[in-house]
Amino acid sequence: MTKRAVIVRGGWDGHQPVEATEFFLPFLSENGYDYEIFESPEVYRDEERMAATDLIIQCMTKSSIERDQTMGLRAAIEAGTGFAGWHGGIADSYRDSEEYLHLMGAQFAHHPGKHPDERIGEQSDNYIPHRIDILPEAADHPITAGIESFELETEQYWVLHDGLLDVLATTTLPKRDFDPWHSEHVSPAVWTRRWGKGRIFVATPGHRVEVLENPHVKTIIERGILWATR
Repeated sequence: MTKRAVIVRGGWDGHQPVEATEFFLPFLSENGYDYEIFESPEVYRDEERMAATDLIIQCMTKSSIERDQTMGLRAAIEAGTGFAGWHGGIADSYRDSEEYLHLMGAQFAHHPGKHPDERIGEQSDNYIPHRIDILPEAADHPITAGIESFELETEQYWVLHDGLLDVLATTTLPKRDFDPWHSEHVSPAVWTRRWGKGRIFVATPGHRVEVLENPHVKTIIERGILWATR
């Protein structure tokens, strides 16, 4: 049975919204999805299109959204449309929208950088080695089954969140001599969320395509796409 997907992409170019979403297009086609691509959240106003959509993949960092667009997105998810994404494309979208923040229950706050003496003014200043820890209770979840904790060297997200996330994996942000916080901090790294009849999936790894190419990251996101779909 054909599934209908909408891809919404744009915002900050540093997250490669075009390249990142197109990385997953073959997977969508192989798994029976028809998809349409939009360069803004304007499509969320379209009630008829949203009602016929089984999955929204969003890769829209920062940017802005009108209230009726947000409410259209929320209504679609409440009615059963799935919502999936990675990194800032879903966890750092529309910072000024209270309705979006409430829907997501989580928001990017920070990514620690290298030692100040090692910084060169590039994105790589924020690439630090860290581990994505798959939680024991997620060992049999369809998104993370068979995947063990793994190492990355990329942005490590510090996420503010509510208590309604179903966390599948965490990451522990260090306390280093030059950090202003006073102890290490555990933050969700992969999670799901239920909203009405809909399912939401988020993975914080995915800063650029080379991170999405990591076999563990790729598998988690592909499974998350399938899990979230109506």
